[in-house]
Amino acid sequence: MDSGGGVMIRLWVSFGGGVLFAVGLSLGGMTRPDRVIAFLDVLSGAWDPSLAFVMAGAVSVFAVAFRTLRNRKQPLLDTRFDRPKWRHISPRLVIGAAVFGFGWGLGGFCPGPGIAALPGAQPDTLVFVIAMIAGVAAFHLTRRFTKIGGPSSYAHRTLL
Repeated sequence: MDSGGGVMIRLWVSFGGGVLFAVGLSLGGMTRPDRVIAFLDVLSGAWDPSLAFVMAGAVSVFAVAFRTLRNRKQPLLDTRFDRPKWRHISPRLVIGAAVFGFGWGLGGFCPGPGIAALPGAQPDTLVFVIAMIAGVAAFHLTRRFTKIGGPSSYAHRTLL
């Protein structure tokens, strides 16, 4: 599946999956920071539980797909599955998750919905995406100069 045609098929399938993900985020209201913040603000009287249904729908689709595909010897468009081998919960992982959660709660976006909301060209969306790109760049610069690490992720090996 490493021929030019195989690579193009994988790219088109990835692109289609990304478009489907963006449409789902938009339809579910995940690209609206006010709805996300209302969902995260459980202590106020204005809590909006509707995004829990969006998450439940996503988890149920994943559960069906996982049960269907988990016994396959190889994926449809590749020669092997890339399962993580590293299972250590490091301080870097915990700090990264905390920064992610803080940014999500503060901005009302996580990366996927932030990018999906870009076509609306709202100032808060643009600021979020620019800040996210700056954060990724800062991470890579500090990782390069401080040798902070651990095994590279699949995305890091293939995309960066």
